[in-house]
Amino acid sequence: MEVEARIRKDILLFSESMKKASGLDLTGEERNVVELAEMYAKDSDAWLKKNDLYTSFSSIAYAHGLIDAVLKIKGAYDEGK
Repeated sequence: MEVEARIRKDILLFSESMKKASGLDLTGEERNVVELAEMYAKDSDAWLKKNDLYTSFSSIAYAHGLIDAVLKIKGAYDEGK
């Protein structure tokens, strides 16, 4: 898969994770982590538009790590995805 296509796919997968997180009862700290993840995802999109694929991929990977950690803590992480 082409790098840009992989990044776009990861951004879509991140959006699905955000939908899961939006339905959870989060503490203040957990909400802060979700907001930080969302900022990294937005950064990823901005870097993608600037054709900086390396930074874009790094940003979305970090966003995934943050949101996945919150989902795992809340018992909403799907190991199969």
